[in-house]
Amino acid sequence: MSLAHEPQKPSLRNRLLRHVLLPLAFTWLLGSALVVTVAAYFTQQAYDRALLDDAYLVASHVRRNPESGELELSLSTQEMRTVLFDQSEVLLFAVLRPDGSLLAGHKGLHVDPLGESKGPNFQSLDYQSRNLRRVTIHRQQPAEFYVVMAQTTMSRDRLIQRLLVFSIAPQILLLIFLAAWLQRAIEKDLDPLAALEKGLGQRDARDLTPVTVSASTRDIQRLGQAINALLGRVADSVQAQREFSGNVAHELRTPLAGIRALADYGLRQNEPRIWKEQLEGIAQSQARASHLVDQLLALALADEAQQTLEQKPIAIDQLVREAVMRFLPRADAAGVDLGANNAELVCTVLGNGALIEGVLNNLLDNALRYGLASEEAKRITVALVDNPQSVVLSVYDNGPGVSKAHLQKLSKRWVQGSAGEALKEGSGLGLAIVKAYVSLMGAKLQLDNETPHGLRVSVTFPKP
Repeated sequence: MSLAHEPQKPSLRNRLLRHVLLPLAFTWLLGSALVVTVAAYFTQQAYDRALLDDAYLVASHVRRNPESGELELSLSTQEMRTVLFDQSEVLLFAVLRPDGSLLAGHKGLHVDPLGESKGPNFQSLDYQSRNLRRVTIHRQQPAEFYVVMAQTTMSRDRLIQRLLVFSIAPQILLLIFLAAWLQRAIEKDLDPLAALEKGLGQRDARDLTPVTVSASTRDIQRLGQAINALLGRVADSVQAQREFSGNVAHELRTPLAGIRALADYGLRQNEPRIWKEQLEGIAQSQARASHLVDQLLALALADEAQQTLEQKPIAIDQLVREAVMRFLPRADAAGVDLGANNAELVCTVLGNGALIEGVLNNLLDNALRYGLASEEAKRITVALVDNPQSVVLSVYDNGPGVSKAHLQKLSKRWVQGSAGEALKEGSGLGLAIVKAYVSLMGAKLQLDNETPHGLRVSVTFPKP
């Protein structure tokens, strides 16, 4: 599915607001319901207590008639109205005998059946289209009777409604204020992210310089650092590609021109001997060009491997034996005594097998090219030294060596020693490749002159 048809995703600002405000509103709603419930409960208790006091007041005025011995209410109707006066509510009462017959008060306030409970009994009822709250008490003195006291609930209902309004309305206003404040604060905190997005969107594809990040939080700062680190890696990769293409174009121009010149000269001749000489020259030029391409590719791969290199324990003694056996035919053909010292030791280093093999190949190739003695037996030796914390791999020869002033420059690209310049072979990339591989594996490279003459290249690998 194309991007044009993908559903639009919510903005980070709205998502943060929703993730903050929805739980906050739910918590507020739950808290408000709890507060209103508790307030309503205690309001009910207060009104019920007042209603119960009125019931006890009526019960206190029930007397036994001294003449008839029957129970009677000592207050007249007018006196009861005065005692039970309430300017906002209607109070109704009834005094009942144990059999449920009315002794005094309103006829409709009967309790049927009379309960067995001796304590106050509160109930809600609908009486004459009015909601009433009723309490019934049971008295034993001066004789057994019941008092029912009822009251309309308008005051308590209004009080609960006011509690509800005055508890919820301010919190709604606070929630609105909090939402506005959060929206402004989130927008302010996300401004650097928007600026970063705008800067990256307007940037030219060839501009790989670090972006400017005005971070307000550590997360945006880390994001900016990660983007700049990525741009740096991309810039290094692009630079390596440019160097590789430039090096290939520059260095292959000479051998290709030589091959073309040899071929043109051979085509103008009619003698087979000259053809053979030119073909041999073409083969040699092709070999040098192929070797140069291999070295340039090795350097490019070394630059690329900086981010993906995997190191593990490697048996370096086995790699040394394989390398010596691989170069032995070439050494025999050149009359060189190629040997190995301590190759029988079992040595394990922390590194990469392919890179160690590349180090050995380049060191032995360099030694066979430029490290051959002229007036004595030619010797090249590969040695291993097993130390407690490291293993030292050395390749040394008895050739002409390198001057001290030139020794430190030898591992740079396109730099050759005097032997290479005299032979006019190679391109000065062998030790540069070795240095790149050694650096990738976290090892150490050292170049020293041998006594009385020759060159020793040592690589110190850490143990696992």
